[in-house]
Amino acid sequence: MSLRDTNIDRMRDGVVDVAIIGGGINGAVTAASLAGRGASVALVDRADFASETSQQSSNLVWGGFKYLENYELPLVYKLCQSRNRLMKAYPDNVAELSFLAALDDSSPYPPWFAALGATAYWGIGRFRTRSPRLLSAEAIKDTEPAIDISGVRGGIEYRDAYLRDNDARFVFGFVRSAIESGAAVANYVELTDARRVDRHWLVGLHDLESGERFEMRARTLVNAAGPYVDGLNSDWGVNTDHRIVYSKGIHLIVNRLTTSEHQRVLAFFDDSGRLFYVIPMGLRSVIGTTDTRTDDPHAGVTDDDRAFLLTQINKRLDLPTPLTTDDIIAERCGVRPLVVPNSGGDQTEVDWTSLSRKHEIEVDRARSVITIFGGKLTDCLNVGEEVADAVEALGLPLEEDLGTWYGEPTAQTRSVFYRQARLMRLDDLRVRPDVEPLSDRLWRRYGRRAFAMLEAIRADPSMGEDILGGTDYLRVELYLAASTEMVTRLEDFMRRRSKIEQVVPNADLGDTEGLREVCNILFGDKAEAKLAEFFNGPYGPDVELERSQNHHDG
Repeated sequence: MSLRDTNIDRMRDGVVDVAIIGGGINGAVTAASLAGRGASVALVDRADFASETSQQSSNLVWGGFKYLENYELPLVYKLCQSRNRLMKAYPDNVAELSFLAALDDSSPYPPWFAALGATAYWGIGRFRTRSPRLLSAEAIKDTEPAIDISGVRGGIEYRDAYLRDNDARFVFGFVRSAIESGAAVANYVELTDARRVDRHWLVGLHDLESGERFEMRARTLVNAAGPYVDGLNSDWGVNTDHRIVYSKGIHLIVNRLTTSEHQRVLAFFDDSGRLFYVIPMGLRSVIGTTDTRTDDPHAGVTDDDRAFLLTQINKRLDLPTPLTTDDIIAERCGVRPLVVPNSGGDQTEVDWTSLSRKHEIEVDRARSVITIFGGKLTDCLNVGEEVADAVEALGLPLEEDLGTWYGEPTAQTRSVFYRQARLMRLDDLRVRPDVEPLSDRLWRRYGRRAFAMLEAIRADPSMGEDILGGTDYLRVELYLAASTEMVTRLEDFMRRRSKIEQVVPNADLGDTEGLREVCNILFGDKAEAKLAEFFNGPYGPDVELERSQNHHDG
């Protein structure tokens, strides 16, 4: 029986303290926090974990420098402390990163004023990063030769942090934590209905893979449905003081644009005075994000979106040839759920451009429902802790929070792993100069589970071989994913457990022997059907840019 089947079996006709609807960052961190403190928890998502907004982020862990513009000092302070906590708890996954902002005529602020803001931001963050600096246009060019400094008045360099791997994999780390603490978790399980019966919620569920319908009971419901929280609350008869409006942000992924040997984020103001970035992703660069109001939680990338971003970046970088749509390897489109007071009216009444990514948590005590509005990846630990406080306020006692539900293994455990990796000469399996050492990658991605991978490679050296061309994934990683990462469809692995779909051109994937072996390892006798589903569905490699327009559907 697969891990997913085992978890569904535990849910069927079961009773839990808390049922969480939605497996994005808010739902995943809530499940990890509650299960880690002794609650019985069930988490379901109608698609894959992190398959909507949480897989479309900028992969940045930051305190919200731009929120200083609206004087949201308490929010910036809170986010900076959250960033600091994540950097401390995840030293191999969350790394400090330089942000280089080139300020031209489209910038609303002169360089000296931006430098004051950067210094204040550094102080609000308790000086936990390297200090900022004010740069002349010439110094900017020396630091990053790819920037076109014609019209640049100067700039600043300051520090924040980013995820070394992809956002969806970071979210799945909390899902794994919840599983290891005893939570019952399943993707592709749809909520069909929820009824309040005898001081419990009777929750109807539909397994979208097998077609089975079943029920479970829960004392409390947590609505972590991201862009869909308002619809769920309406179905459940829950009234709230807040609601959600939508802002669409897109990213374009292209071959690496920066020429400096150092990885850093490049920041610019576009022609409308809004910030956008060039963010490093290994051998690729991520251009974005935009900020466009939308009424549609299923919004996708449009021709106008692509044209706008390409025009903006071509004006600000000194490229050998201008970027065109042919240079786009992949796209992201995320609909951000932004929190506003629930004062009636429609979204057009909201000044969405001034809204931040704050979160709000509301409790309906009479119906025992907790709703998580908004939020962002940086603030995830706060969300987990605040929901736990809300659950206790509803009368469910939890164990003391020892902070064991998040973070990487101890430094001592890490040292043992690296010692074993050196003894077996693991890093000698890779000689390519543009690929990080295997020991670093396996430890960062898998933590304690990486020990079993060392044993598997010792026993069978073929487990240390690349399985899918230049994607730099080992055969042993696929076996681990098959048994421990609840990969249900091929796209789950290609897009979220890994970032292969985001960094490998469609033409380089194809219906290859490597891809077939991936399917065989992940799905066994269902491999052909899963491969056909991948090629025939919206994520097939033969579907070019249209494919990424459908990423929001998970």
